[in-house]
Amino acid sequence: MKIGIIREGKVPPDFRVALTPKQCRLIKETYTDVQISVQKSPIRTYTDEQYENEGIELVDSLEHCDLIIGVKEVNLEDLIPNKSYMFFSHTFKKQSYNRVLLQEILKKKIRLIDYEVIKDKRNVRLIGFGRYAGIVGCYNGFRTFGLKHGLYDLKPANQCSDRKEVEEELKKVALPSNFRMVLTGFGRVGHGAREIMNLLPIKEVTPEDYLNHTYDESVFTHLEVENYFDKADGGEFIRREFYTKPELFNQGFQKYVPLTDMYIPCHYWNSNSPKILTKADLAAESNRISVIADISCDIADPIASTLRPSKVATPIYGYDPETGNEESNYKRDGIIAVMAVDNLPCELPKDASEDFGNELIKHVLPAMIGEDSDRIIERASQTNLDGHLMPEFEYLKEYVAGKE
Repeated sequence: MKIGIIREGKVPPDFRVALTPKQCRLIKETYTDVQISVQKSPIRTYTDEQYENEGIELVDSLEHCDLIIGVKEVNLEDLIPNKSYMFFSHTFKKQSYNRVLLQEILKKKIRLIDYEVIKDKRNVRLIGFGRYAGIVGCYNGFRTFGLKHGLYDLKPANQCSDRKEVEEELKKVALPSNFRMVLTGFGRVGHGAREIMNLLPIKEVTPEDYLNHTYDESVFTHLEVENYFDKADGGEFIRREFYTKPELFNQGFQKYVPLTDMYIPCHYWNSNSPKILTKADLAAESNRISVIADISCDIADPIASTLRPSKVATPIYGYDPETGNEESNYKRDGIIAVMAVDNLPCELPKDASEDFGNELIKHVLPAMIGEDSDRIIERASQTNLDGHLMPEFEYLKEYVAGKE
C-alpha cells in the first residue's frame, strides 16, 4: 500500500497533520510493504525537512498513492479520481456547506473514509481530536475568567510552543476563594478538560455537595446527564432512555445558575434534547455565571449565549443577558464572557497531531492495512470506488441530490 499525507489546503489554514514525521517512520518500520509519501507544505506544524530527516519521501503530487490521508476537508481541485481518502469531511450529518464536496467525491469515484464515523463493533468512536479540544478549551476558559475579572493574564494557547508551556502558564491562575465552576461531558473532550483541572488549585466536589454546601476554597463539580436533566413525568432517570428518547426529559441546569461563576460545556448534545441554558436563565436576577467556555459550541441552541463560533485570534465575545445580543466589551459588569472557538486543537497543533496520530496507528491502520474482521473501515466508508454511497450511508441520497 502507498500512503500519502496531503498538504492541508483549507482556508483559514490548519497546521495539524494526521501523522508526525516520527510516526511515519514507525509505520514504515512496522509495515515493511507500506510506502509513505508526504506532499510538500509551507505551513504544516512539522516542516518538510523534519519528514525528510526521518527518511520520508517528499513529493509535489500524490497521484501514485492508494490512500491519501489528511485532517480537514480537501479542496475540490485537490481531489484525485479513483483514490481512497481519509479525512474529516463533515458531511454525514448532511451539512449543507459541504454538499458539493460529497457530490464531487462521488463524481470522481473516490472512496471516502470519514474519521468521525470510524467506530468499533460497540459503535464507540475510535479516533478524534476531542482530547485536545478539551485541554485547550479548558485552558482558554480559565484565561477568559482571568481577563474578565482582571485577576491574571495567561498567554494565548496558540502562542505557546507546546503543552508544556501551557502548563507553565497555568501557574499564574489565582482564583477567588469562593470560586465555583461546573463542567459537563465525560467523553474525550470532558476528560481532556479534566487534565487541565488536575493542574489547578481547585477542589472537586460531588454535584450534591456543590448544591448544598458552602466553601471557603475554589471548587468545581463534573455533572453527569442525570444531574442537569430531569424526567418530564417525574419518574426515574434512566440514562439509556435519555440517549434514545431525549424528548421525554426537561432541562434541570437552572439549580446551578445561582451558584456558579464559570461553566465549561464539553458534552455531546442531541437536537431533540432539552435546552441547557435559556435566555431566561441567563437573564435571571439570581444568575451568577460570568464566563462560559463553550467547548461543545452548538450555536444558538442548548446554551443561549453561544451566538456564534469565535476565532483563535479573537476568542472571546460578550453576551448581554438583558437583550440576548452580542456585546463587544465582555469585561463590562453584567456581561457574560463567552469563549466559543470551534477549532481548539489547532492552537496546539504539534501536541494534537501527535495524539491523533497515535490513535490512528493504534486503532485504524491495522484494519486498513491488514485484516478488518470488525469491518471498521467498511462501516466508516461513506462512498466506494464505483461512485456510489455505501449501504449504511444511503440516507444521504436526498442530501447529495440537493433535496435536503
